[in-house]
Amino acid sequence: MNYRVVDKNNNKYIEFASDFKKLSSEQDVVDCISICMENDVYKIILRSNVLSEDFFNLKTGLAGIALQKFINYHVKVAVIIEEVEKLNDRFKEMIMEANKGNHFRTFKNIQDAEAWISN
Repeated sequence: MNYRVVDKNNNKYIEFASDFKKLSSEQDVVDCISICMENDVYKIILRSNVLSEDFFNLKTGLAGIALQKFINYHVKVAVIIEEVEKLNDRFKEMIMEANKGNHFRTFKNIQDAEAWISN
């Protein structure tokens, strides 16, 4: 997965972007966390095109595994999903619950994601 470290107003985060390699396994989640550790930056912005179909299918368990790992390693994650209405109802429910916490939130645009991740 391609990534870049963004430094905006003295707030750093890692942005993952890729249309080729998608976050599609537990190992991919661990790799993201490793990149955070290597760069000493524990904030991530993920665009929805980085997430595999398995992430959005709760039956695979990938989203739950990812959230738990990010929480365990104290990684704050903002996911940009521009078309939330296209997601299935079960995934929307999971998002609503996860958005109540401090480690994972979804946003419709980069500006809102950056504002939240910077706090």
